[in-house]
Amino acid sequence: MDNNGNEHMQQRRPGQGSGKKKRTYVTALVANRAGEIFDLKGYAAVGMAGPTLAPLTVEETPPMPYGSELMFMPDRKPILYNMDKSRLETLMENPYAPGESIFPVAAFNSPGHLVTYVSAYKENENAGFLPLFSYGAVGWYKGKFRTAVIRVDKERRQDLRLMKHEEVVEGIQKMRQILPDNRLREHLEKCALEYGCPAGKNFFLGRYEAPLPTSPHCNARCLGCLSLQENDQISPSQERIAFQPSPKEVAEVAVEHIIRVNRSIVSFGQGCEGDPLLVADVVMPAIVKIRSNTTRGTINMNTNGSRPDVIDKLFDSGLDSIRISLNSFRQAHYRAYFRPQGFGLSEVKKSIEVALEKGKFVSINYLNCPGFTDTPEEVEALTNFLKAYPIQMIQWRNLNFDPGKYLKIMYDVGEHGTPTGIKSLLDRIRYSFPDLKFGYFNPPKESFL
Repeated sequence: MDNNGNEHMQQRRPGQGSGKKKRTYVTALVANRAGEIFDLKGYAAVGMAGPTLAPLTVEETPPMPYGSELMFMPDRKPILYNMDKSRLETLMENPYAPGESIFPVAAFNSPGHLVTYVSAYKENENAGFLPLFSYGAVGWYKGKFRTAVIRVDKERRQDLRLMKHEEVVEGIQKMRQILPDNRLREHLEKCALEYGCPAGKNFFLGRYEAPLPTSPHCNARCLGCLSLQENDQISPSQERIAFQPSPKEVAEVAVEHIIRVNRSIVSFGQGCEGDPLLVADVVMPAIVKIRSNTTRGTINMNTNGSRPDVIDKLFDSGLDSIRISLNSFRQAHYRAYFRPQGFGLSEVKKSIEVALEKGKFVSINYLNCPGFTDTPEEVEALTNFLKAYPIQMIQWRNLNFDPGKYLKIMYDVGEHGTPTGIKSLLDRIRYSFPDLKFGYFNPPKESFL
């Protein structure tokens, strides 16, 4: 930034990447101190990926997906592109209302959409942590919000239009009659109604995938943990389950979902719990009980993959698939985010190896942040992993954590080259591994092949 507050872009300047074709920019959005969001004429919205700053264009930004939410970002100043002066600027105040403070605006995009740029901003001194969301770049064009995303999963599993509140409540009333004394059913009511959990809602609606939260404990201390935070500047988005359901309670919920839903999935390992591998003494007999009642449905586990010996036994009990969460395939960067207790990437890879040897379906829950995930070093590490471990699917997920602070942590761990772009990353992986499935949601076993 120069003495006049103008930002210097790295990698992409306006007009690059499209030959001689004129680019049509998306108008910038900002918010005032009251949180009121408005567009700023004469300025284009800007996306950020680490050191790369790029004005958003109509060609790169589809209309904002239904169910997405707009947020303003406190303790930060927006970086915008002044279209008249053809330069990037960090604005301290509204140029059309001198003295009025303005703040960056970001989109928390609905599931199935991968952010390609975060909203561009500059932190104030001593800026606090942002809440646990992803912060996609967003703008305004011809009466519509437009966001910097790529759709990676077209399934409507978590489409809010299919989750009407009155139908969720009706489903809750029915489940109370079917499973009156089941504590897990009662916990899922809170997930569905209080936290707005789509998976919880789907259980009561009798659709797709039902959650089976089981573990109050975890052996990692993830920076972006949704249910337990050591950092007092960050509020967890939901409370962690405070009890350990019995195998009978877990099996009852699972079987009830499986018998009434085609292509059904039930999953251990949710945002409202720790890691299910730590309660194998509950999970294993629960799986056995489920399978003693029905061979239908897919039993899945979302996990950190820390205990390959336990995973081996769970597969023998009837587990069908696993999804393992990762942000990086480089040890130092993995540890910096997950902060594992008593395990590391070698154990995680061993768990994946065990699953593949048993012919099980393996997904990775790949936590993405533009400016880190698309750096040459990260792309190479991902490529090398996929060559050595032929997993079946990548679930491309947006990292729900303060992007600026995350990048600082990752960059402090090791140097990085210039980001190549999230779209370029997806294109490269798809070309190099044509049989690898891309998606967002856990698939049913009917879709494994």
